[in-house]
Amino acid sequence: MSESMADVTDVIEMAGAELRYLKGELGRVGESAWDRFLDWLVDDYFRVEVTGLENIPAEGPAVVVANHSGAWGLDAFVLQKVFARGLPRALYVPAAPLVFRFPVIGSYARRKGAIPLDPTLGWEHLVAGELVGVFPEGISGLEKPFRKRYQLRPFSPGFAVTALRAGAPVVPLSVIGAEEACPRLGEIPALARLLDLPCFPLTPLFPLPSKWLVTVGEPIPAPPRPGSYAARAAAARLLCAESQAAVQALVDRERRRRDTPFW
Repeated sequence: MSESMADVTDVIEMAGAELRYLKGELGRVGESAWDRFLDWLVDDYFRVEVTGLENIPAEGPAVVVANHSGAWGLDAFVLQKVFARGLPRALYVPAAPLVFRFPVIGSYARRKGAIPLDPTLGWEHLVAGELVGVFPEGISGLEKPFRKRYQLRPFSPGFAVTALRAGAPVVPLSVIGAEEACPRLGEIPALARLLDLPCFPLTPLFPLPSKWLVTVGEPIPAPPRPGSYAARAAAARLLCAESQAAVQALVDRERRRRDTPFW
């Protein structure tokens, strides 16, 4: 290689290194801005009120099961912020691949405990004695029309299978406020196809200032793991149904605590 070509190669490598550094710095600035924005949402805009954190086990594995609501899924970020402030334990939340596709938000979510969604639903974290948070309604929870707000969609039983296998209790949790903050008024299929999204909701461009209540219920102990596959499947279905009933009961009770959604 000639000296001039070597010089050009060095310049390209230096430029590449500078661009990677700049990208990393911009990412860190963006994550910091998003974190401060979440602080403002939690404290001043949504005025999030949290009760029942003492029901989270101080040690050992547990599966926190919450309702999923609001057109944009802000509830996951609010819960992460609430848990990070109120507990000395990390919360790991299986997240759909879509979350990690967004610049800044995806890297922020990963750094704060979001893990790739797979059939094990955080099994490796449970066997390590950690907390895992799940939204068993999945994306269907975000697709509820506003007229059906706070009516839980059927829970997928995968979390119950994992909890049963790990011997982890299930902790029900309700989030009130997300449905009014980001009401789903319809959808725009053309934009969903253009952006390669499962759906693109018709909702206010900026969340509305609803009052949020986050309530943690009493843990549901995991039953002893049965020996046969049929018995384990039946036990998982029962645990799933019991968990959904507990979350729905919390949701119904906490909705009655608000005089209006915006006080």
